[in-house]
Amino acid sequence: MRPKIFLLPILAAALSCAAPARAEKAHSMRVEQIVTIYGVVIARSSFSSSVSRDSFKVEGRVSSAGLARVFDDTRGSVTAMGHFDNDRARPKGYVADYESGKKKKRTQISFADGRVHKAVNAPPVDTKRDDWVPHGATALVDVADPLSATLVPADREADVCNRTISVFDGALRADLRLSPAGRGTLSAQGYEGGTVVCRAQFVPVSGYRRDNRSLRYIRDKSQIRIAFAQIGATGVYAPVGVTAKTKVGTLTLETKRFELLD
Repeated sequence: MRPKIFLLPILAAALSCAAPARAEKAHSMRVEQIVTIYGVVIARSSFSSSVSRDSFKVEGRVSSAGLARVFDDTRGSVTAMGHFDNDRARPKGYVADYESGKKKKRTQISFADGRVHKAVNAPPVDTKRDDWVPHGATALVDVADPLSATLVPADREADVCNRTISVFDGALRADLRLSPAGRGTLSAQGYEGGTVVCRAQFVPVSGYRRDNRSLRYIRDKSQIRIAFAQIGATGVYAPVGVTAKTKVGTLTLETKRFELLD
């Protein structure tokens, strides 16, 4: 279940490289997205955010949808807050609560001085397996949680890609290496305009089982594209479209609403 939890925010991820922070009015916005496979909706998400070039707070809910609920009735809530430090998001705290059937999972991460201060998973993650890849001494420095990692501060569209995002979901530490892949368009409630498209290579670093076939497939064979749109005039970009090839088919994230509320 954890790889899917990690990928949902990535199907909604990116950050790093930009310009000095400047005082800006915070924008309140609403984002509504769906995840499909073979054209069938399998998940929905709704996020409420307050974002400026200096700080952010994001709250959201995700749930399985359609036929997917028959096999995996998952629902959850996520919250992240922090500030932007020049070229990257610096989260302060992250909380994710998920329910799958009768099973409940909670992840809480606190950050301080540019690194993970504490991470708590309930139930705990089993790290005593022979194929477990432990975290190195610097693995949890300059990382962002999956939700904060969806916010990309950049003064120019050309700066959105050409970067590596370091992400930590409470157990798995991974890099998302972005490179330019052109431009696109988005037509959604509250937004009609261009997007910046990046190729993304997913590279697990630590905090996972070396023999995990799903992660190995995503690392070696998955073709990921992420489209970003700017939030108002903040100089902060958020993901509005994702395609990712998986072992069961190509997952697609589509944005239905990307609307400023002020």
